[in-house]
Amino acid sequence: MATITNRQLFFQHLAQTSDKPIGIEVATANGIYIHDTQGKAFIDMIAGFSVCNIGHSHPAVIKAIQEQVEKYMHVIVYGEFVQAPQVQYAKALTSLLPTTLQSVYFTNSGAEATEGAMKLAKRVTGRTKIVAFEGAYHGSTQGALSVMGDEYFKTAFRPLLPDILHLRYNNFEDIELLDQTVACVLVELVQAETGITPANKEWIAALKMKCASLCVLLIVDEIQSGFGRTGTLFAFEQYDIVPDILLVGKALGGGLPLGAFIADTKMMGTLTENPVLGHITTFGGNPVACAAGQAALNILENSGWIHSVKEKETYLIAHLHHPAILHRNHCGLWMSLQFESAAITKKVAAACIENGIITDWFLFAEDRIRVAPPLCITIDELIIAIEKIIKSINQVVAG
Repeated sequence: MATITNRQLFFQHLAQTSDKPIGIEVATANGIYIHDTQGKAFIDMIAGFSVCNIGHSHPAVIKAIQEQVEKYMHVIVYGEFVQAPQVQYAKALTSLLPTTLQSVYFTNSGAEATEGAMKLAKRVTGRTKIVAFEGAYHGSTQGALSVMGDEYFKTAFRPLLPDILHLRYNNFEDIELLDQTVACVLVELVQAETGITPANKEWIAALKMKCASLCVLLIVDEIQSGFGRTGTLFAFEQYDIVPDILLVGKALGGGLPLGAFIADTKMMGTLTENPVLGHITTFGGNPVACAAGQAALNILENSGWIHSVKEKETYLIAHLHHPAILHRNHCGLWMSLQFESAAITKKVAAACIENGIITDWFLFAEDRIRVAPPLCITIDELIIAIEKIIKSINQVVAG
């Protein structure tokens, strides 16, 4: 009797999200490399969608996980017991943040952080209207989907949350549409899924000023941009603003599932009464995930990788070009390459896979491929990756 392979079981028993998954059967992952079960090595040029900013399987993260697993894993619903990994990680995070961002609510993911932050904004302001932007991506749960700025992904799941207003990104005129009925504005300082679109610095300053004048909370989503991706620990440091609520996820857990929304201590305290348990999660802030996340943060702080992001960005700009690339957007170690059509982009992505490069396109920009390697990638490794990407483009162009 023939043995059923894991690939066959993958399609039989795992819910599918697309009709053509990448399908690499993973055996191991170390540093910037993922190895399949046939021994082929792939350079991970998307870092697990900005989760693996320090690379895969860092020994310090593995050690932190092992040490915590030996002590305890899940013990009780979040927020009841004093658990050292949660406490110490929250302390480490807030030590790197402004004084108005000192209370951390750990969740399981970035999407759940979005959900919690929207609830917090409604609770604090007593208002219901939520403002987001065209092209925004904040997660795929129903609340986060409601503030997503692309109709294609939303239509099949309506009705969604009411009282949502979408404004144009980087548009000064639309800021004037804010009024005292608005609870919060959610914004990415770099829109990820439109193909890496940075916010205009003056526009963000004007948005922040308008929010402050109306007592509207500004929620900054750094789920993808956070933890060094743009060249500073958080992108808001480059915009000279302080969010009222900060959303983090992806790289927060060092490779394990973890998200958080972070706010002022007094503001966060509104979730403890009227009603009690105003927001609750069973597995948010899992102690093993927190231990892994803190280890990853320590690595980032001590490695110097964040400080080399701009140098690597400059190298990519100088060397990753081709006549078939129509446009490049970039912000730190984060780039999109635009081609003539989505069909060509998908062929380029497939050729990259064949040549040992993992890349993908963007949710709202299918004519662009993503370049977002682990921050630990070296210039020599970037050279190899660039050569493979250009080779892949040449193969598609030659047709």
